[in-house]
Amino acid sequence: MSRPFHGAPSRGPTLVSVHTGFPSDGQSDGADSDGPGVAAARITGRTVRGERRLSAALAEVGLDDGQSVMVKRGDDPSAVQAEAAGLRWLADAGTVRVPDVHGHDRRWLVTDVVAQGPPTARAGVRFGRGLAALHAAGAPAFGAPPPGGPVDAYIGLAPMRNVPGTDWPRWYAEHRVLPYLREAVDRGTIRPAETAVIERVCERLPELAGPAEPPARLHGDLWNGNVLWGADGQAWLIDPAAHGGHRETDLAMLHLFGCPHLEHVLDGYQQAAPLAHGWADRVALHQLFPLLVHAVLFGRGYGEQALAAARRALV
Repeated sequence: MSRPFHGAPSRGPTLVSVHTGFPSDGQSDGADSDGPGVAAARITGRTVRGERRLSAALAEVGLDDGQSVMVKRGDDPSAVQAEAAGLRWLADAGTVRVPDVHGHDRRWLVTDVVAQGPPTARAGVRFGRGLAALHAAGAPAFGAPPPGGPVDAYIGLAPMRNVPGTDWPRWYAEHRVLPYLREAVDRGTIRPAETAVIERVCERLPELAGPAEPPARLHGDLWNGNVLWGADGQAWLIDPAAHGGHRETDLAMLHLFGCPHLEHVLDGYQQAAPLAHGWADRVALHQLFPLLVHAVLFGRGYGEQALAAARRALV
């Protein structure tokens, strides 16, 4: 069972005609009532020729030079700021393809559109190598936000605090597992009597975590819907919850919800930066975080999966 944090847009046929155009520095505070076309015009300073709604929060908008941009509405200003900063931070590494950010305000983010194609084994290997290089680009600390990104960020629709720490096991327990466990209990998706197994994992994290690793530059929400397979034969990353973390967490997310050609992605990754011994046995440990987030957002089924992952991590 899987349920995504956010969906990757499908490509439909036509643009609805919209004519707006206002100059902007790309960082204005747009009115909450703006539509995506108005927001795109304000943020890019270009005339908009059409818009195609992909969802309540996402639209593809055509500009006057024939270029199209993706326009996304955020539920919270810090979510928009975090996503824009995360995309730029990932792009700065120069490893995996990331759509350019044209600008944002408190409610809207405007990026390039990714022309999509079929996933291939070759693209999978290339993606694995690029992901290894992205992780190796590093971060100042575990939990460090991207430059210009807020401490109070989001992973999908769930709040996520980026509080720096130097010791991964302690940081992971305090800032990525226990806060969502408490919230899941408050929401009734994990019962109080069931928390002991996850708390036991947190207590034993220093021995379960494997060899110490430096902070990696994580995408942070790397389920398969946030990997777009481009028409250029490259994998592109969208919708990050970027922060400094353990590189195995991104890979565990790919395992959790599946990824086309995952075996080739892992081959490419291992060629570029071999994983520490026993990494496959730690997948469940790293899946605790996204599963608890899902338990908070989507209910009891994910709570049961989180409990099962905790039991596997303790074996």
